[in-house]
Amino acid sequence: MVKFLDKAKIRVISGHGGNGMVAWRREKYVDKGGPAGGDGGRGGDIYFVADENMSTLLDFKIKSVFKADRGENGGIKGMHGACAKDLYIRVPLGTMVRDSKTSKIIADFTENEQTILIAKGGRGGRGNARFATAQKRAPQFCEPGEPGIERVLELELKLIADIGLLGMPNAGKSTFISAVSSAKPKIADYPFTTLVPNLGVVKKSDGGSYVIADIPGLIEGASEGIGLGHEFLRHVERCRFLIHIVDLTAENPVENYKIINNELKKHSEALSNLYQILVLNKIDTITEEESEKYEKVFSEYSQDVFSISAATHQGLEKLLHFIEKRVDEIPKPVFEIEVEEDEGAFDNDDSNFEVQKIAKDAFIISGGKINRLAGVTDSRNTEQVIRLQNILKGMGVFEELKKYGLKNGDTVILGHLELAYYDDEIWG
Repeated sequence: MVKFLDKAKIRVISGHGGNGMVAWRREKYVDKGGPAGGDGGRGGDIYFVADENMSTLLDFKIKSVFKADRGENGGIKGMHGACAKDLYIRVPLGTMVRDSKTSKIIADFTENEQTILIAKGGRGGRGNARFATAQKRAPQFCEPGEPGIERVLELELKLIADIGLLGMPNAGKSTFISAVSSAKPKIADYPFTTLVPNLGVVKKSDGGSYVIADIPGLIEGASEGIGLGHEFLRHVERCRFLIHIVDLTAENPVENYKIINNELKKHSEALSNLYQILVLNKIDTITEEESEKYEKVFSEYSQDVFSISAATHQGLEKLLHFIEKRVDEIPKPVFEIEVEEDEGAFDNDDSNFEVQKIAKDAFIISGGKINRLAGVTDSRNTEQVIRLQNILKGMGVFEELKKYGLKNGDTVILGHLELAYYDDEIWG
């Protein structure tokens, strides 16, 4: 059996932008040439897409890390690197997404094919051709690509169905859903046959359809975590209404009915107030007199009571006609889930850095932006080193180094670079 999973935690990493390039035109008939380094390509974005054909988050247990491709680096002759393809991750309809870092709800997927940006790819770095001016005709530097965005996200699924089926274990819910739809749930004569919610699509007389969710059996104490049903109560919150199936062969059908409704109330007031159609099942196993007696008893709890046998299909036609009418009359509930503005999808600022003193006169500076700047800097190129020095000064790196005792002549290590520091002078 396919395992049902309605909660998952995943990590997404959008694509790193490609680096710009330092290059020069050296064509035979082009006078004086000039800078010709191309820009790096944009890294891939990551999107979530709602898919009504998915009904579980199981795929995210198998794979929990998703990484978009990196943009290509810039090329010679002003050629730009190719932008990476965006990554589209499909999630079940009814999925709610929470940012683990901020605990904010950043997405709620309620419509099929709804698409939301989760992480923006890094911008490609500019090549040296971009920095040419009338005063600076031969720039010797380029930009590194921006990093992608890394996020840890929590996914929670609430199935979106028109109708939720409720009832004690072995009340006949699975038999009912298999009788009225094309769903083929596992059925057997013992409690807790249904271990996962089953979705069934029922065709209407006008050619349309509606969805019924068979929720695993509830027992007393389910709202406190006893049994299986407590794990799935959230999946009936988005239904138009409920069908409450009662097993007339049980020892005390009325008491079972009360227990289920009590658990609904404990879970949430809104859930307990949902309209219910009361279905008395298994009338093929009792006498007609007993069936009439139960109909009279349960009419005190609901004005819409139907007696059926899901196994023999007795009474199903009348019930389905009534259900179809109620589906057309009762609108889908509106949920006021506060989805907050998702700044994290665009926040790829990695200007933070760390300083480590490894010797009396040597320091290591590390950090995303610093590492990328060092990666596109040639220590033999004075212009590139001056640009790197100015950027680090603007970032406050030198001020921080002096707190650690930096003085003239000390060695500063950035990635592959080892440079000597002097106040207001070029590094060498």
